[in-house]
Amino acid sequence: MAKKTEATVEEKLRALYDLQLIDSRIDEIANVRGELPLEVEDLEDEVEGLKTRLDKLGVELENLTQEIANKKNAIEDSKALIKKYSDQQKNVRNNREFNSLTKEMEFQELEIQLSEKHIREYKAQIEQKKEVIAQTKERLKERDNHLKHKKGELDAILAETEKEENMLKDKSLEYQELIDERLVKAYKRIRGSVKNGLAVVAIERGASGGSFFTIPPQVQMEIASRKKIITDEHSGRILVDPNLADEEKVKMDELFGSL
Repeated sequence: MAKKTEATVEEKLRALYDLQLIDSRIDEIANVRGELPLEVEDLEDEVEGLKTRLDKLGVELENLTQEIANKKNAIEDSKALIKKYSDQQKNVRNNREFNSLTKEMEFQELEIQLSEKHIREYKAQIEQKKEVIAQTKERLKERDNHLKHKKGELDAILAETEKEENMLKDKSLEYQELIDERLVKAYKRIRGSVKNGLAVVAIERGASGGSFFTIPPQVQMEIASRKKIITDEHSGRILVDPNLADEEKVKMDELFGSL
């Protein structure tokens, strides 16, 4: 669509209303998707978080297993020392040396007891972590299945609407080229600040579309003359007359049907 120069006010109003119809159609498609994209994103984050937690629990499990192995080695070392001190006691020359070796043996016995206590604690922690791992895996499986289901829903909707949406977005850009940059900026500003993204509305039963505020007859006549851009003093929306709106709706319905 070639860019127009010196467009009349009526041509600008028609292009603005066409642009609104196109953008509203894009909004409808986005509404069909609803919260699904955010749901999928949240589920992806949750699944990733559960996987990270499982990795961390796995590392903690390995560390505990290693600690048990270390304590078992320490027990063997203590037993070896006890045997060594016991053998040395057979060759001592006085009671002082004998008592000193006895104390060393007692200390190693205490070390063995402490290591055995730690082993029991580590084993209890391992059982607890295994339980948490099992629960986390179950949760991960459930969330992963839910994610696949939601992704399937989203993919189906996208497959149905993506082509039309992309073509509509291209059309939106084409129609923006027909309108002064200043008007396009005003349209986008209004669209972003009003309900339902409706920046251009037709007069309905003497009031601005979607509003209960009556438009004075003189202003309605000015709007119908299509000689200048008129906005609703209450909502700020750009106003067009019903006949123009009906004509453009027919034209745009044909366009939507061809996409």
